[in-house]
Amino acid sequence: QVQLVESGGGLVQAGGSLRLSCAASGSIVSIDAMDWYRHAPGEQREFVARIKSDGSTTYADSVKGRFSISRDNAKNTVYLQMNSLKPEDTAVYYCNVAGLYESDGLLAIMSEYWGQGTQVTVSS
Repeated sequence: QVQLVESGGGLVQAGGSLRLSCAASGSIVSIDAMDWYRHAPGEQREFVARIKSDGSTTYADSVKGRFSISRDNAKNTVYLQMNSLKPEDTAVYYCNVAGLYESDGLLAIMSEYWGQGTQVTVSS
């Protein structure tokens, strides 16, 4: 019913930059917040950044000043510009979307859906 497709990950040296994208598609009715999370090996999935429909943003302390989240509402796409990358940023990055979609004539929440993630590896 809903698809989330992340892209843009890769291997980069410390201090480098990457730009991640996540496109949401399906029977989407409305989208409020769009989030990025990451999951490093041996760690729990952690919140990275959020952008709400009014454009307000929230960041994890560990990425403040280095990462920037933005969105294109016409494309149902959220971006994560990552600068000054550190080895500790290495993880699989996922997006999650708070919104509503249509399912068999009813409204359902989107946040239960996750994409396949995109791997970010930062070498020292």
